[in-house]
Amino acid sequence: MQDPNPMPWGALDRYQAHFIVRKDTGRNVGNFVAKTQLQTRGHFASKTVESVSWNGPGALAEKLNHDSELNEMIAKQSVKDTTIYVEPTENAVRIRSKWDNHLAFGITKDLFDIYDRIAGHIKSV
Repeated sequence: MQDPNPMPWGALDRYQAHFIVRKDTGRNVGNFVAKTQLQTRGHFASKTVESVSWNGPGALAEKLNHDSELNEMIAKQSVKDTTIYVEPTENAVRIRSKWDNHLAFGITKDLFDIYDRIAGHIKSV
């Protein structure tokens, strides 16, 4: 018997913006790994971000934790937008957030300013 609800195969409508900062990380890849850690209040749709800290083994996470203005900017965003990953690639460092569908995908001016500020910290490490 054939499944009455077949699973769709192929490309899914999930998108993700990657911001690339050209930086030669050399052998110090661990210095350029960071992820936001959120302190939240509430549940489900009423969940809000109270504060943000950065998790990571190197100098970048430490530098991002000391930038209180950046962390306040991030805390004003939605929970979905505040999950930010910073990870090195071969000749660059990538800044990205979570996957979104085609309806929710977009970068606001505030998010761009946040990513731009993170990029400045990446260049200074």
